[in-house]
Amino acid sequence: MPVLTVVGAQWGDEGKGKIVDLLAEQADYVVRFQGGANAGHEVVVGGQNYVLHLVPSGILHPRTLNIVGNGVVLDPDSFLKEVGELTARGVKVKGRLFISPRAHLTLPLHKALDAAREGSKGQKTIGSTKRGISPTYMDKAGRVGLRLADVADPDYCLSQLKTSLQEKNVLFRHLYGAKTLTARTLWKEIARAAHDLLPYMADTEGMLNAAWSSGKRVLLEGAQGSLLDIDFGTYPYVTASNATAGGAATGTGLGPTRIGYVLGVCKAYATRVGEGPFPSELDPRRNQALRELGGEYGRTTGRARRCGWIDLVALRYAVQVNGLDGLAVTKLDVLDSFPEIEACVAYRVGSRTLRHFPPTTAELARAKPVTVRLKGWARATTGARTQAELPKAARDYLRFIERESGAKVALVSVGAERARTITVDPRLKGWRF
Repeated sequence: MPVLTVVGAQWGDEGKGKIVDLLAEQADYVVRFQGGANAGHEVVVGGQNYVLHLVPSGILHPRTLNIVGNGVVLDPDSFLKEVGELTARGVKVKGRLFISPRAHLTLPLHKALDAAREGSKGQKTIGSTKRGISPTYMDKAGRVGLRLADVADPDYCLSQLKTSLQEKNVLFRHLYGAKTLTARTLWKEIARAAHDLLPYMADTEGMLNAAWSSGKRVLLEGAQGSLLDIDFGTYPYVTASNATAGGAATGTGLGPTRIGYVLGVCKAYATRVGEGPFPSELDPRRNQALRELGGEYGRTTGRARRCGWIDLVALRYAVQVNGLDGLAVTKLDVLDSFPEIEACVAYRVGSRTLRHFPPTTAELARAKPVTVRLKGWARATTGARTQAELPKAARDYLRFIERESGAKVALVSVGAERARTITVDPRLKGWRF
């Protein structure tokens, strides 16, 4: 059975949590493949809101097994707190949630370093959540990180921590004027969490490949969005991992030939949290109006999201770098009251008109949106369960997105609840691809 991968096709916050939760009903396994506790996937079930940070969005389906893949950086305290909150709300977690032994750990030293670095940048901040994500990935690449499997060997952990702190304590003391840390103090904190964390460790790479071989349905869940990808995003205003579909293979242990369908999630408009260029961003008044209509506040940080019209230059680029098989368009209902809608179809940079996404932040920062105006539908869409039940102007808008992006619309979300979804691509019913 091929594997289904869900990725964000914008700057994150596209509504992936709802889409993964919806598709997870048919899945045997749901796997988070990158990112860390900086993610915030909101799922609404039976009128109750669940915000998931490290636990995969399939956890709310009783029969589905869930995996935190090797590409995720795991904050032990955040993970255990999240598990405790889910358990308190009646969600069965034990026996249904597993962590790759190869997942790297986000430690207090990483969060301290993240906060110190971001605080020292003044006006040149990247917009970090200060959750220690980037420093954890830096230690992973620098070969001084700790993986979950490593905590069973205290001597090795102490050696790694001492090596890591040789450099970091110099930075803390002399560059940031912050407290230095000791390897033994850090190890004591890790050892306390390890008692509760290690029971979740399993041979997840073996589990997933066995599941694929036996015809099980596997759903791979990305965090953040394609335009925040460390390689393909608006660098340096990006996350520290590969949020595009390529990260699904490296972050789970499933080979790329196993992936049968890549679904990109995008809003019917665009949002961005934090710093970085955003060509289709609206003026402050309209920005705030759209923010309030859409409830555009970060689920992890509470930060207000910047809002704009849909950016089809950026979406075309996301379709390209992910090889998207389909688009899930979310929050179409947020535009129900607009008599007219705009869409960015190109950028104006000086005397040039660009239809491609530029590689440099400097060029993107100078880009002015070239927009087209489309007729709004000024009618509620929340009751629609088929495309035919949507207003004609809404159907026209979706067709316009298809033409401009180069990807077919596969799903349409018209509300937060699971039921408020239109399945357009029949392959997603029963995962026939």
